[in-house]
Amino acid sequence: MKLRAPATPLITIDPYFSVWSVHDMLNAGETVHWTGKPNAITGILKTNGEEYLFMGYKENMKKMVQTDCKITAMSTVYIFTAGQIELTLTFTSPLLLDDLKIMSRPVSYLEAEIRGQDSQPHQAEISLFVEDDICLNTRQEHSTMGEMIPMEQGIACAKMGNTCQQILNQAGDDVRINWGYFYLAAKGGSPEIRIHKKGEASQLKASVRLDTAARSKALFTFAYDDIYSLQYFSENLKGYWTKESEDIKEIILRAFNEYEDILKRCNRFSDELYCSAVTSGGEKYAELLMLAYRQVIAAHKLCEDRKGELLFISKECFSNACAATVDVTYPSIPLFLLYNPELVKGMLRPVFRYAATEEWYHDFAPHDVGTYPLLNGQVYGGGTNPADQMPIEECGNMLITVAALSLASGDFSFASKYLPQLKQWAEYLVSHGTDPDNQLCTDDFAGHLAHNCNLAAKAIMGIASFGIITEKLAGNEEGTEYLKTAGSMAKSWIERAAGGDGTFRLTFDQPDTFSMKYNLIWDRIFQTNFFSDELLREELKSYINHTNSYGMPLDNRASYTKSDWLVWSASLMKKKEDFERMIEPLWKAYHESESRVPMTDWYDTLTAKQIGFQHRSVQGGLYIKLLIDRGISVTA
Repeated sequence: MKLRAPATPLITIDPYFSVWSVHDMLNAGETVHWTGKPNAITGILKTNGEEYLFMGYKENMKKMVQTDCKITAMSTVYIFTAGQIELTLTFTSPLLLDDLKIMSRPVSYLEAEIRGQDSQPHQAEISLFVEDDICLNTRQEHSTMGEMIPMEQGIACAKMGNTCQQILNQAGDDVRINWGYFYLAAKGGSPEIRIHKKGEASQLKASVRLDTAARSKALFTFAYDDIYSLQYFSENLKGYWTKESEDIKEIILRAFNEYEDILKRCNRFSDELYCSAVTSGGEKYAELLMLAYRQVIAAHKLCEDRKGELLFISKECFSNACAATVDVTYPSIPLFLLYNPELVKGMLRPVFRYAATEEWYHDFAPHDVGTYPLLNGQVYGGGTNPADQMPIEECGNMLITVAALSLASGDFSFASKYLPQLKQWAEYLVSHGTDPDNQLCTDDFAGHLAHNCNLAAKAIMGIASFGIITEKLAGNEEGTEYLKTAGSMAKSWIERAAGGDGTFRLTFDQPDTFSMKYNLIWDRIFQTNFFSDELLREELKSYINHTNSYGMPLDNRASYTKSDWLVWSASLMKKKEDFERMIEPLWKAYHESESRVPMTDWYDTLTAKQIGFQHRSVQGGLYIKLLIDRGISVTA
């Protein structure tokens, strides 16, 4: 991999169980939670009486030399050398979207393999040390305990957790889990687990003895039983993985037994994804998708409601911690439309449920359903306070997402279940979407804006989406009329948004302005053809002209951009070389940025520095070029 990741994924399960390296070398510093707080795992290789550090931080210890790091969709592979031994580490989080049983297991792998660099046999001991901050919000927040766990089949295992178990006790952004229990297990070469106690702090140590002649591999698992994962309208829900077994020991045992097959499946998927991405958008595009994959999925938690229906709940990471945020779902869906549309339904169900309550009295769609992990009603903008809502944004997002989901799955039954609600939101867009008044859109960090051209384009595509849905469901004239209304609004938009040079303005009333018209991508995907290639020719040309060293700014007001919208805008370009030209600065931004965090989607195009946001699920939007090339449309 040529891309130098700003942060490298190691363990990626959900918003709480997520460990990263923010250094080029795995042994250059502590491993951290995606928020940047310590989740310290230290790795040491001992051979010929010498100890070498290969992961984390330990003062005054010799370090193995890292010679390679490769990131695929579900694995990160490091190679090290020291003392005539080569060590290969393969971290794998098997987020297989076509197998929810495997995907939802709170278990991540580390395979360690040694090879001799000469003709002589060599012995080595691999040891992992996991600090208790992995099960605390902050280091030394509470005292912790450790306990040995008896296992079968030559597996050594232990757990540790907070001595003060207050399940689902807090919600928020820069917050980590401090309930439930972390499990460390090892197999291969006479594994041994020890519990170390220093004062009130616990540490788990797993060691495996290996030799290059016979037992050259060890397998470790990291697992987390959070007991309850989410609160959903006052009901505490367990993770989806408990459908397989509520006994985490049984889950860990199955994870060990199935590892070889799971790894093959992960590698096969990664290889196929990489090849498809190269064909679609080039090598740099493929590398961006490899890096984004685990981050996007691990920003969610999979559960079921009391009806047995899927809930796939996002956390709006380092933004405001909102749960099931509509304008975070909207940009994330390309990945899930490609690989499992059922998960999109799981994102939408909480929104439809909340919108149907008496608490939500507005005639437009809500923004969110709570603060992760507590989903008890909208918190953004003061809850139901009308001052800071996103009425056109969220109505358009819900309608477009449901239409895209229905087309991608070839099944409109989900849409039919919520047809009255969808119609209400479509009518809201008909009444208010032609020329939006002063309000927020998903780019709320830019503040309120009136007459927003890109927001009006979303309203057009939202109305068209309802037309598509009703045509497919009823086959009557109602759907045709909504499509005609959208087409008429599009003609008006083209006249009023025109900048006079073939490009289109930021707002209808501000000449000499520009913005990314990323919402028009759905006209291309749905093949509604309101905005022709000829019409957009100069607009798309101007995107290249507006591009700075690290990408095109979101609009003329500031030099920052959004990675998801940049790729959506690039995907409007028909020629592969134009797409590659526009996303190359995005690749360069991650490659060179001083901001060592899991992929930020909001950064400065002059410096590549993070403005805000990190580890957000919106990076699923980078997959939109693949979605376009596969094709979903009214006629598909």
